[in-house]
Amino acid sequence: MSQSKPIAIVDARVLTLAPDGHTPGKPRRGGMLAELGVVDRGWVLVRGGRIDAIGHGAAPGFDPDTEVVDAAGRVVMPAFVDCHTHACFVGDRNDEFEARLAGASYLEILAAGGGIMSTVRSIRNASVSTLVEALLLRLEQTARLGTGTIEVKSGYGLDTASELKMLDAISIVAARVPQTVVPTFLGAHALDADRADPADGIEEIIDRTLPAAAEAHPGIACDAYCEENAWSLEDCHRLFKAASACGCPIRVHTDQFNSLGMTRLAIEMGARSVDHLEATTSQDVERLARSETIGVLLPNSGFCLDDRYAPGRALVDAGAAIAVASNFNPGSAQSPSLPFAMALACRKCLLTPAESIVAATFNAACVLGLQHEVGSIEVGKRADLLLLDTADERALAVEIAGPGPIGVMLEGRWHRTGWDR
Repeated sequence: MSQSKPIAIVDARVLTLAPDGHTPGKPRRGGMLAELGVVDRGWVLVRGGRIDAIGHGAAPGFDPDTEVVDAAGRVVMPAFVDCHTHACFVGDRNDEFEARLAGASYLEILAAGGGIMSTVRSIRNASVSTLVEALLLRLEQTARLGTGTIEVKSGYGLDTASELKMLDAISIVAARVPQTVVPTFLGAHALDADRADPADGIEEIIDRTLPAAAEAHPGIACDAYCEENAWSLEDCHRLFKAASACGCPIRVHTDQFNSLGMTRLAIEMGARSVDHLEATTSQDVERLARSETIGVLLPNSGFCLDDRYAPGRALVDAGAAIAVASNFNPGSAQSPSLPFAMALACRKCLLTPAESIVAATFNAACVLGLQHEVGSIEVGKRADLLLLDTADERALAVEIAGPGPIGVMLEGRWHRTGWDR
């Protein structure tokens, strides 16, 4: 892309997310999780898509071609990093929404061949171009709400051809949008109810689909959904051993409805993250706190399903590293809004507003291995910035379903502005 002209944002309350005393490259935990690295009256200079300089007090003189934006005391912060989504899908599951209103549980719908399988059938019948267009629209929604980096999983294919089709679509979109898009391989998302023997699908994912995905996308993370009526602990263990041999980092959906031992196993296997944790045990909270694995809270799921939430406060107080993500998907978290997830994380997981900000920016970047590129405002990093319509960042947690930031900058260019420039 051609280089944009320099942009200086002045008279801003800058949340650098780079406080004194933090360990570079490591996720924040404990008291550091609430440290925002605030420059109460400062400025940020962007040049060539990168953070060029950060300063305190009155801004210096800039080159004549520099666009100067007066923040008038408003908050400037890093763009959000959404480290867990299922945004690549087609079709809808509106019938299931009504079924849940009538009393059916998520696991009952899944066991009856609905849920994830409903979307799987839509994906298998869709072309790559259809998937691309659907994903482009959804990522635009997330960008307007302030998401600069987004993870997108496969997982609605459940066979080699369909999973690779999803990953192809995600890669095509990644080259067309200003956001940073990170693909994740989630072939182990559900048991394939359309096979005569679902066990055949497990063997295909481990023996054929995973190696093909790892070859096409070197270093891609391998995820799985470990739950009753989904992938078992034993089969996840086999998958993750194979993933490690392919050079794939490990992530896992665990303890959403039942604690099956996956959190402990994932920590022992050096997983990058364990996601959901609504049913996690106090013992696993302590294990997570002693590990390098990051716990990813997905409160939009609790809001959409059963009003159950991960024990965020207990995790933070125990010393665990945590992140917050939207879990954007068609069946159990139908929201592209990471700010909404942050507001829920404060109300339902009992995080403070500052903790939710760090969890949805710097720590989320650590989940994706991008903490040296995004998630904080530091010289040399990508210029993915938000200008909020407030001088108090706590409004992110207080406000529910608001209009989003008035300014979204992606790689040094204004993607969305809500003021008269």
